[in-house]
Amino acid sequence: MGLFDKIKEQAADAAGNAAGQAAQNMGGSNRVIPVTFAEMPETLAQFTALPQAAMQNPFDTVALIVAALCVYPLDKDECMAMINYLRGPNPMSQRDIIFLRDRMAQNNKARFLGASYLNGATPQNDYSPVAPYTVTVSEHPYSYTNEGIVSLHVRSGGADAPRAVTTRLAKDGKWYLWQTEYHTLLLDIRAPESTNPWA
Repeated sequence: MGLFDKIKEQAADAAGNAAGQAAQNMGGSNRVIPVTFAEMPETLAQFTALPQAAMQNPFDTVALIVAALCVYPLDKDECMAMINYLRGPNPMSQRDIIFLRDRMAQNNKARFLGASYLNGATPQNDYSPVAPYTVTVSEHPYSYTNEGIVSLHVRSGGADAPRAVTTRLAKDGKWYLWQTEYHTLLLDIRAPESTNPWA
């Protein structure tokens, strides 16, 4: 049983009784890079074993935060451990943890928010992505404004505008999430069609 099957099973229980491709030359050409995961990780060990977990480019790091958010409804602590891995030398503060929990609790979006950033997941299909799981990450005109800092976009199937995630190159050669510059991923998106009482 895969991650999304477990999440759906968990949600059904609660209702009944709730990259791949590395960037070689960064230069602001508005590239679009698909980062694909054959399987979605469910534990920190699986997460750090992914090829993208080497974080050799910002595209992989942005895709990995999506993978981490997908784990939240199944195991909040594992999700936060993954985010801390992506933040490297700047782990989550208590305030960051509370912020994440509050945003995921809003409008009961924890179950589908992470999946909404995977290709093929839309409100119409209740944010059910298909394997292999792909996050499409793109540059924008201001991606390379500051040296050593790269801002990229990722789209949610439930939002009209792309969301920005910022990464920073560390001394170890890895691209880490930069501070809280991924919080736009936690903004509201359209609810799944199955929750619409009028449909």
